[in-house]
Amino acid sequence: MSAVFQTLFSGKPELIAFDLDGTLVDSVPDLAYAVDQMLGQLGRSPAGEGRVRCWVGNGAEMLVRRALSKDGMDEQANKVSETLLANAMTCFYQNYTACNGKNSQLYPGVEQTLKALKGLGIPMVLITNKPAQFTAALLAQLSLDMYFNIVLSGDSLTHQKPHPEPLLYAAMRSGANPMNCLMVGDSKSDVEASRASFFKVVCVDYGYNHGEPISSSKPDCVVSSFVELLEG
Repeated sequence: MSAVFQTLFSGKPELIAFDLDGTLVDSVPDLAYAVDQMLGQLGRSPAGEGRVRCWVGNGAEMLVRRALSKDGMDEQANKVSETLLANAMTCFYQNYTACNGKNSQLYPGVEQTLKALKGLGIPMVLITNKPAQFTAALLAQLSLDMYFNIVLSGDSLTHQKPHPEPLLYAAMRSGANPMNCLMVGDSKSDVEASRASFFKVVCVDYGYNHGEPISSSKPDCVVSSFVELLEG
C-alpha cells in the first residue's frame, strides 16, 4: 500500500476523486490560445500563456471574466458587463471547441498511476469545473474516459468547486463514506471543497493555483509527481 494511503487511511480509500486541469492534464496551452483569439476578436491585446496559467481553475466564465478585467483580479473580473461577457463567452467557446486537446498533455506518470489504481479496484471519479462539452472531448482525446465511474463537470450540478456538492454527490453515488474518500487536485478550490465535504485531500505542486504555492492552502499532503500516490 502506498505511503500516502497509509498516512491518510487505515487501508485504501473507498473512492478517489481527481481534478482535471492542472492535476491530470496541462491544458493551459489550448486555453491560452482560445483566450488570446477571443481577445483579438474583441480588439484587445493578447494575455499570453503565463497570465492565463494564473487565471485557470474556477470554470470557463471566471477565466473569461479575468481575461476581460483590467488587472485579472477577481474584484474587477466580477464587474465585467454582462453584454461584453456574453459576446466574449461566445468567442471563447468557438475558439476552445476548435483547439481543445490539440496541445494539452498528460502530466508525467498520470496514465500509469490511473492504470495501477484501477487494478487495485479503487473506484475513481473526475470532478472538474470545466464545462461538460469540453470535459468529455478532452477525456476522449487523451484516452482517460475509461478510468472514471462518474464524471462531474462545472455545469453538471447546481454548484461547482469549491462548494462541496460535487464531492458529496460523487460519494453518495458511489456508496462511499466521505470521510474515507480522497480528493486529488492542484488548487485551493480543491482543498476548500474537500474540507467542506470531509474528504482527505492531496495536491500536486505543479498545477494551477493562481500563482500561489499550494502548500499555503494546507492540503493533507503535497506531492511533486503523480506517481507518489502509489509509492511505498
